[in-house]
Amino acid sequence: MVDSVSPPASARPIAKSAMKRIRRVHYDPESDLGAARRLYFAANGFPPEGGYEAKWVDFELGPIPMPFPNTDARRRAVKVHDLHHVLTGYATDIYGEAEISAWELAAGCGDMLAAWLLNFGGMAIGMLIAPRRTFRAWLRGRQSRSLYRANVDEALFARRVGELRRELGLEETSRSPSITDVLLFFFYWQIGAWGSLALTPVAIVVAACAPIAGLFRKR
Repeated sequence: MVDSVSPPASARPIAKSAMKRIRRVHYDPESDLGAARRLYFAANGFPPEGGYEAKWVDFELGPIPMPFPNTDARRRAVKVHDLHHVLTGYATDIYGEAEISAWELAAGCGDMLAAWLLNFGGMAIGMLIAPRRTFRAWLRGRQSRSLYRANVDEALFARRVGELRRELGLEETSRSPSITDVLLFFFYWQIGAWGSLALTPVAIVVAACAPIAGLFRKR
């Protein structure tokens, strides 16, 4: 049986900042994935359907909210990303997002370009704020599989959380890193770090224009 958490009455279909989503939730292995996802939405203050249809999402760098359009590519990726939070147990604070970014990169993001791009940035941030946790998540991903190539349908939501964890290799005992693990980690980290550095001017412009973007979001 899954514990229930009621979402706050003020929940809006706008994605919240990873700086604020800090709750770690226990998901019953015997629960079906659909019920566990509903608990995930409630615990993190998301609307019952996850807010996937929101036109804008917020990314906050410290106290500065930076709204940007919620593209179809991001919607497609985040529906799977949320399931990974449930299955891996990584929290939705900034540290957990860094961990799951490394895990997803190592496990593979399939053909979802938005997932690759967002995760490279998340992994780069992880190496700044929690390098050991980020590397451990990477190693875990190297011996796991992701759902990015799976069909996200009612049949998947009917499956048990524990069963899916075992199938994806999430309950495997951790192993020592191989040379390949380390080299690939360094390679992916550099892609994320240099890519983030190249996009810094864009981020500055977006931060400066955030108040204007917020006006359009409210329309």
